[in-house]
Amino acid sequence: MKIIGIIPSRYASTRLPGKPLIKILDKPMIQWVYESVSKSKLLDKVIIATDDKRIFNSAKSFGADVIMTPQCNSGTDRLAFVAKKMNCDIVVNIQGDEPLIKHAMIDLAVKPLIDNKDILVSTLATDFTSEQERTNPNDVKVIIDKNNFAIYFSRLPLQNSLKHIGLYVYRNNFLLKYSGMKQTPLEIAEKLEQLRILENGYKIFVVKTKYNTIGVDTKADLLKVGKYLKRLNIGKIA
Repeated sequence: MKIIGIIPSRYASTRLPGKPLIKILDKPMIQWVYESVSKSKLLDKVIIATDDKRIFNSAKSFGADVIMTPQCNSGTDRLAFVAKKMNCDIVVNIQGDEPLIKHAMIDLAVKPLIDNKDILVSTLATDFTSEQERTNPNDVKVIIDKNNFAIYFSRLPLQNSLKHIGLYVYRNNFLLKYSGMKQTPLEIAEKLEQLRILENGYKIFVVKTKYNTIGVDTKADLLKVGKYLKRLNIGKIA
């Protein structure tokens, strides 16, 4: 079974233009992500996928595998473009703005698809650490059923919800099917792609983890990540 991780990365960002290349301590954000997930025990390969030459050149400079893609409407479309060319069974969609992601999180999310052939998609969730997270629209909420499958995702506060971590693991054939589906009403309303899966009658398995991350959407998030890494004194660690 071949498992690949893909980090879709685009330069444009409304709030933080050039986000993947913003330096956090001594390295661009995309490098923090790539180097961490490359330590996964289950990934056979990690690829950065971008349509921007600046990101491509940066990735090459720190030794990453990187593929140029056409302009895509979404990260999922970019993922599917690369996956279609790869001989693989499972594809992991890794967010390029999660510089604190741990390689162990990748393995946790992948394992259900290895253990259970009926699971098509998995993701991660963790407990909220503050009321601010519970109410922040950038921190997506997920509620799950007794079998750990997602019932709903929202940017709004939800009772009995967990904090969703935007890491997805797909069977390759399902990823290609999913990328060909039309956008759905709830997906458009919430601006959450994963709702397209639920609205089409498929299930997403949710793995609960103790790990947490800080997704970088704003300058304030960037400062939080920088302070966290300084406290750990790992700014110079490759």
